[in-house]
Amino acid sequence: MSARESTADKSQCHIGIDLGGTKIEGVLLDREGATLARARHAAPRGNHSATIAAIAGLVCELEAAAGRTGSVGIGMPGSVSPRTGLVQGANSTWLNGMPLGRDLEARLGRPVRLANDANCFALSEAVDGAGRGTRSVFGVIIGTGCGGGLVFEGRLIDGPNAIGGEWGHNPLPWSLPEEHPGPPCWCNRRGCMEAWVSGPGLAADHLRVTGEGIDAETIAARAASGDATAIATLHRHAGRLARGLAHVINIFDPAVIVLGGGLSKMAHLYAALPALVRPHVFAADPLVNIRPPRWGDASGVRGAAWLWAAPR
Repeated sequence: MSARESTADKSQCHIGIDLGGTKIEGVLLDREGATLARARHAAPRGNHSATIAAIAGLVCELEAAAGRTGSVGIGMPGSVSPRTGLVQGANSTWLNGMPLGRDLEARLGRPVRLANDANCFALSEAVDGAGRGTRSVFGVIIGTGCGGGLVFEGRLIDGPNAIGGEWGHNPLPWSLPEEHPGPPCWCNRRGCMEAWVSGPGLAADHLRVTGEGIDAETIAARAASGDATAIATLHRHAGRLARGLAHVINIFDPAVIVLGGGLSKMAHLYAALPALVRPHVFAADPLVNIRPPRWGDASGVRGAAWLWAAPR
């Protein structure tokens, strides 16, 4: 750890930035997790330099509002390659191949920590959220995309490729004949979990089966009112999500799974998933603990702030 990092690590305040495809959100927390300042703006699209300027501006805005300075953590799509320092695997494709961390440090004049946005979500829920007090947490994002993060004893499990927990681009396990080869994914593969269980994946499945093009929110609303085709779509979605979660349980065996992202608001998942998961878990009497997030949409930005407080 550099001298600069050692100094920043002792900061009493932590700034978290959640860099999304359409919005950029920031929060400044004190060391106990209380919010001292918060802001949200539209995110620049298609422009790396504009992204750097927007993040730097948001940091200044938060510090001015709170009258305090803090360490800076960034939750981002994709990850930073440990070998090159360049962004990889971001669905905000203009960031790929760019030195986001180095450019931010140069602009801000201080060290910055970056992590995948799903990792930040998982860390937030492990530190003081739905997984607090447990030994291991798998944080799941099911929204516009599908991602995940692993936390063990308060520490993010990242790995030498910086892709720990990246289950969204694994194939749907135990797939049925009619699920082969699976829908195309933006990563140029077919049948990825993201293509099945994300919000767009749910809508695409409904369209394939019914010929009706409606979004995930409308499908959920229709199911709640008793529409049989929408109920069937949600049942297929829950079954696929359950198989994907069981695959992770068989590898990592987390004490708690916390769902995040827009689809985590579908209340039926918490009742339906445990029974759907258990038949695929390699244990005689499997414990499956699936919870909603404590911090909801704020988990990602809070987890980015906690990047400076979590053990490394």
